[in-house]
Amino acid sequence: MPPPRRVVIVAFPGVELLDVTGPAEVFSVATRVVGQEGAGYLVQIATAAGGELLTSSGLRMVSDLSLDEVDGRVDTLLVAGAIAQDGENVEAVIDETVSAWLRRGEPRARRIGSICAGAHLLADAGLLKGLRATTHWLTAAQLAADHPELRVEPDPIFIRSGRVWTCAGVTSGLDMALAMVAEDHGQAVALATARMMVMYVKRSGGQSQFSVPLSVPGPSDDPLEALCRWIGEHPAEDLSAEALAARMNLSARHFSRQFGRRMGSTPASYVEAARLEAARRLLEESDMSLPEVAASSGLGSVKTLHRSFQRRLRTTPAEYRRRFR
Repeated sequence: MPPPRRVVIVAFPGVELLDVTGPAEVFSVATRVVGQEGAGYLVQIATAAGGELLTSSGLRMVSDLSLDEVDGRVDTLLVAGAIAQDGENVEAVIDETVSAWLRRGEPRARRIGSICAGAHLLADAGLLKGLRATTHWLTAAQLAADHPELRVEPDPIFIRSGRVWTCAGVTSGLDMALAMVAEDHGQAVALATARMMVMYVKRSGGQSQFSVPLSVPGPSDDPLEALCRWIGEHPAEDLSAEALAARMNLSARHFSRQFGRRMGSTPASYVEAARLEAARRLLEESDMSLPEVAASSGLGSVKTLHRSFQRRLRTTPAEYRRRFR
């Protein structure tokens, strides 16, 4: 029987527990599914000094090895993440020890990935330069602002750019790991793994199913933050770049540039996401028909409603209502 594929998950103090254990469990279950018919996975947790580690939940885990002991062949290297929140301020945690280790030259891994805010560590180490990437929707704007050389996309559950993978918030690490299993062993093994774990083999929803307005900080004197809250509260208004710029007393060009720098997306993309959020809530909470949902959410027509759901959530409005209502 061929040797197992070695998966090393890098963790650090304060890491999100599920960022580590979620993918680890997917690879473990896939190993049981593969059985004697092929190579499964050997999962190891690596930390700066090895030993015990306190996670963000207060639970402790014990690593298998220190970062300096990560030598030899590594099939898949994953970097977990952490998010710090102080009142209204939310930001990704950059563990300097892990970043420095990655900058010195990550082990020769066939595949590299990040879970949740771990993308910030890969970016800090220069491993995402020029690539498409995603991260937790709460820190996507921070990633875009800190690393303008990246193409940050806050909607997908995960993104693959060559041998580098990034995924969204917490549980999306399971989806990414499942996709890796499919790449390694085929769709049948991935499907059997998903069934054993009672999870979708491929989720129809993306990160946009989460609340767009929640990605905007609470009340403050910042006019751009106030505008974003107003957009979420008035999706059916005229939300063209020109109209929004007028509300800010700025030229459309200057407004678009300032908005992109602060929010990590174009005004049009943000407005569509906010309108999709409004439509999503109406589908979940009301008996409105699809034409009524399209009108009330500002998307206008059922055709536009369908197009937005397909592009951003990879599903239809009717399927979404059946699944999430």
